[in-house]
Amino acid sequence: MRAPIGDFDDARPAIECPDLLPAPVLAALRAWAGPVPVEQVLFVDTDPEKADTAVFVATYGADLDRTSANCVVVAGKRGGETTLAAAVVPATARLDVNGAVRRHLGARKVSFAPMDTAVESSGMEYGGITPIGLPAGWPLLVDAAAADLPWVLIGSGNRRGKIILPGKALGALPGATVVEGLGVPRS
Repeated sequence: MRAPIGDFDDARPAIECPDLLPAPVLAALRAWAGPVPVEQVLFVDTDPEKADTAVFVATYGADLDRTSANCVVVAGKRGGETTLAAAVVPATARLDVNGAVRRHLGARKVSFAPMDTAVESSGMEYGGITPIGLPAGWPLLVDAAAADLPWVLIGSGNRRGKIILPGKALGALPGATVVEGLGVPRS
């Protein structure tokens, strides 16, 4: 099947690709509940060597510049406690860590989680972390602009491959809160 966005000739339901997904992502797909059927969560194969945004868009389709979103792991600190959370923002925006994220987490300070922490805690590869299959209890903040997209491309949990799904599915993921202005335009 052809993908609804990008230039991908081979899009398959992600649930049919168990050998291409990390365990937490596969478990989340197997337990899927939400506004769209799990069969609409699609997997497309991509070359990890072409992951740089400019090269990725040139290779897989110019429309992906405005239909892709990034999942970022952050660490919020308050009173000696650290809370890990994830945030999804359009690829054309940067995450408002010190404003929107800090306010929604009720943290005194928020920073990007160290790479080792993000990888170990999520069970996913750096550069491919996805909001599907995050650890139970993690807050998931989703920028309203990403949730409003008809189709959005996100990580698959691995550096190789991506997931395409209707944007409204992001706001229905476990722990998700849709937030206006979570991402701010890049300058």
